[in-house]
Amino acid sequence: MPTVTTIPATLQRFTGTAIEKQSVKKVAAYARVSTDQEEQLSSFENQVDYYTRYIASHEGWTLVKVYADEGLSGTNTRLRAGFQEMMNDALSGHIDLILTKSVSRLARNTLDSLNTVRTLKDAGVEIYFEKENIWTFDSKGELLLTIMSSLAQEESRSISTNVKWGKQKLMKDGVSKVSYSRFLGYDKDFVINPEEAKVVKLIYSLFLKGLSIGMICKELEKRGIKTVTGKDRWAYSTIRSILTNEKYKGDSLLQKFFTPDIISTQKKNRGEMPMYYIERHHEAIIPPETFDAVQIEIKKRLDSKKCLNRNYLSRKVVCGDCGAFFIPKTWHSNNKYKKCIFACMDKYSGGKSICSSPHLSEEELQAVFLKALDQLENVSGQVIANLEVLISIVSDSKLLEDKREDLNEEIQSIELKMNRLIRDSAMNIISLDDYNSAFTESESLREEKQIELNHLESQLDERKIRIFSLQNMLLMLKEKGLSIQVFDEELFSAITEKIVVNSLDDIEVRFIDGSCIKTVV
Repeated sequence: MPTVTTIPATLQRFTGTAIEKQSVKKVAAYARVSTDQEEQLSSFENQVDYYTRYIASHEGWTLVKVYADEGLSGTNTRLRAGFQEMMNDALSGHIDLILTKSVSRLARNTLDSLNTVRTLKDAGVEIYFEKENIWTFDSKGELLLTIMSSLAQEESRSISTNVKWGKQKLMKDGVSKVSYSRFLGYDKDFVINPEEAKVVKLIYSLFLKGLSIGMICKELEKRGIKTVTGKDRWAYSTIRSILTNEKYKGDSLLQKFFTPDIISTQKKNRGEMPMYYIERHHEAIIPPETFDAVQIEIKKRLDSKKCLNRNYLSRKVVCGDCGAFFIPKTWHSNNKYKKCIFACMDKYSGGKSICSSPHLSEEELQAVFLKALDQLENVSGQVIANLEVLISIVSDSKLLEDKREDLNEEIQSIELKMNRLIRDSAMNIISLDDYNSAFTESESLREEKQIELNHLESQLDERKIRIFSLQNMLLMLKEKGLSIQVFDEELFSAITEKIVVNSLDDIEVRFIDGSCIKTVV
């Protein structure tokens, strides 16, 4: 019979430190509450007090720290600063044991729970879950933890499902909320903030006057206007978001973003979930027709390959020879003769001049505008009267709208005929040859009508832009008049359609109302 002698372990299994030297255990606690409501924060303070006294009452335990996170969800451990600090300290050897109320306090994500436990276990750090009485160094610990974590995750999923259902119900009922702390123009319950609303209106006005989004950012900064969060610098994305947010015209599109599951982060809704559009949901800051005009202009600029927005003159000055835009160019950029001029963008091809248009400085173009205004001032009363009549004429789009309605009805009728043909063919009521012939003819007619409808829609869109431009010109003339001695960029952008440069002795200043003044440099 062999003799077996047991040799006792002298080192800690996970840390490798001598057992006899492990006399004092460094203990920490982790507490978390899921919301920032007052009663929950009170619970958080109670947890801190409880663990401080609990650790102090155990002989051989010394308190390292009570780590905590307030008002944060437990579904993802990466988002919790207190948790991350605790993990860093534990992995650095400052903690031997972590106490926490339950598995769900640590995380409601099974994968995060198990990864955390195993990472700490490899580093020689034990966790005690008080509610479930689980010690992670115990032989049954990991099995119990897996079961409890799965239950916690399922509980979180159930709560999330209920919350989503509640939100979906509110959306279907037309109830919408706004992020009050970061929504320029509105306070709680969609009450208009008068001062912020002025900034929103200014942004829309500047855009329709021809300024690019980048130029609008600079203009707001130049005027000392701060963002809704109090910053001095305006971001391109912020201005674009303001220009495309339907809430400014009083409507509300719900569920633009959604969270696929309790673990994933929020993502943009590209059709995966239903959306709900509420018209006339709240008081508008921007009139619907102005908002629609901006959307048309945004699309127009995106579609245009020659949409140049580097300067307020870039989209206004046109070559009379070839029709291309004038753009700013810098001469002698590396010496004292540096000068910025405007020239036709298509003037040169292959190093050779292909049109005869001259170049002009910004100051010369401004002088041309002032000369044209001086001539226009003599008939300013007539200009205003003509504008009012023109606005009335352009605003009357009943014939176009009636034609659009007729075309929509024709297209629907053709589509019904096509559906009947498909049904008759399936039931062998008509031959395959007759079906192919009739269907092809109907399809061709539908495409023809659709092209006609698209053209009509473009005409109506152009009218909206035209009406806004004319109204803006009328407003600016009544506000500032034509008798100015110094160039006014805002007035120029509001009333000028374009400047056509034929030669230095032949320059046409064409205004929004269609009037044209010929002048010279």
